[in-house]
Amino acid sequence: MGSEPDRSPPRIPLSDLVEELLGHEGPLPIVAAGDPVLRRGTEPFDGQLDPDLLARFVAALRATMHAAPGVGLAAPQVGVPLRIAVIEDPAPVSDEIRLVRGRVPLPYRVLVNPSYDGIGPGRAAFFEGCLSVPGWQAVVARHDQVRLTALDEHGLAVDEVFSGWPARIVQHETDHLDGVLYLDHAELRSLSSNQATAELWPQPTPRRAAEALGFVLPE
Repeated sequence: MGSEPDRSPPRIPLSDLVEELLGHEGPLPIVAAGDPVLRRGTEPFDGQLDPDLLARFVAALRATMHAAPGVGLAAPQVGVPLRIAVIEDPAPVSDEIRLVRGRVPLPYRVLVNPSYDGIGPGRAAFFEGCLSVPGWQAVVARHDQVRLTALDEHGLAVDEVFSGWPARIVQHETDHLDGVLYLDHAELRSLSSNQATAELWPQPTPRRAAEALGFVLPE
């Protein structure tokens, strides 16, 4: 018996895909959960985009992140399965939240082929959202400190330790490049609409939410 013919559409070169995306005005369209591109993982960047196209693409990622608004955006979130992400957080929060969550300003960075490793046993659990899962948040326990290794957009090595909220952003965006959404790590009993999160759980920690919704926070 012969095998079934391959009916999948021909694969578009990533450079052509990116050029097509950049041909439209305004922010890039953000892909929502359910699209396979968010689950397939990504190709390591190895020159698929020439320097000019790469610079234009990361600039478009940054502009889209700002417009959303968000504090990070990975290439698969705009439909490009390439191991690239951008992060940036001005951290416009109260002193109380800054202290409890470790949310300090994170300067703009381009992450090319990033990976991270947790440092020590410390875990922190807070509500987290995602531009590809609009309208919802859930509590996610993550490493409180990570070591990031990557390249920047110029091919220079990045080897840096992040703590607190910047560590959470690094983990969230790098996970996207492995086909992982924050919901895969989340305490699902905590899942709340943005409105409910703002009205019921605005506290610096999710302790009240854990008591009311019936889930356990890490020690």
